[in-house]
Amino acid sequence: MSDTPRLPGLSLAEADQLVNTAHAVAAERGFAPLAVAVLDVTGEVIALKRADGGKPVTSRVAVAKARTALRMLMPSGEVTLPGEVVGPLQHSYGGDFVARAGGIPITDGDVVVGAIGASGAQSAQDEEAVRAAVERRAAQA
Repeated sequence: MSDTPRLPGLSLAEADQLVNTAHAVAAERGFAPLAVAVLDVTGEVIALKRADGGKPVTSRVAVAKARTALRMLMPSGEVTLPGEVVGPLQHSYGGDFVARAGGIPITDGDVVVGAIGASGAQSAQDEEAVRAAVERRAAQA
C-alpha cells in the first residue's frame, strides 16, 4: 500500500464501468459513436474512450461537458446563462465550458464525487447515455 493520499471519489474501475456502460447504452439505442469521459472531483480525467468511428473533436467536448457539470454542480444542459456570460466563461476555462446537454455530476448521496460527459450524437442522446450509466451505478450501490 502506498503512503500517497488519494482523493475521495471514483476509482479507475468505477470510471471504466461508467464509460463502458454509457458506450453500451449508445450502441443499444443506435446512437452515433460517442466519446465518454469521467472526471474526478478536481475536474481531471480518470477515464476517456472514444468509440470506433467517433470524430476526434468529440473527446474534448465530452471532457468539457463533464467539467461544466462539475463546475456548475448541475447537468450541463440545464445551465441557462445569457450569451454575454457564456462567452467569458468559455474564455476563462479555455473552452472547457459547454452549456449543452451531455454532462452530469456523479454523486454519492448529496456529495459530488466526479462528473461524466459524452459527445458525438445529438446532445440529448449524449445525456441519455451518461444518465443511464450513472443510474445503473446508483442501482448497483
